[in-house]
Amino acid sequence: MAEFLLERTVPLPLDEAWRRVTDWPRHGDVVPFTRVTSDGRFVRARTGLGPAGFLDLMEITVWSPPVDGAAGLCRLEKRGRVVRGWAELEVLPGPGGRSRVRWREDLGIRFLPRLADPVVRATGRYVFGRALNRLLRGR
Repeated sequence: MAEFLLERTVPLPLDEAWRRVTDWPRHGDVVPFTRVTSDGRFVRARTGLGPAGFLDLMEITVWSPPVDGAAGLCRLEKRGRVVRGWAELEVLPGPGGRSRVRWREDLGIRFLPRLADPVVRATGRYVFGRALNRLLRGR
């Protein structure tokens, strides 16, 4: 499994940062070749072109939005056949009324040996780092 951490400080109030990072369909707009849906308990990210692709099925196991200036946390457990691990999206109070956003993920790809973890980690940091930047920009 390849664990990585992304952190950003943004000029947004906590509730707006939370709304942007947990807008699941928007994740599909910012991650290439991916479509994301959610039913409130599960998030389904289908990545691929045409019939070639895979489903990243994630169960929301913690849903604690920010309230009264306190941090918010969402934990997703990956339940798919190909993608394993978990992800945590956290929004915290930052300096000067800003918000700090943390995206921690432990990502595993079935059938890939642990030897591939550095490549999976670097790819995850790049792809999800760009996605997080775009989510927080709101475009």
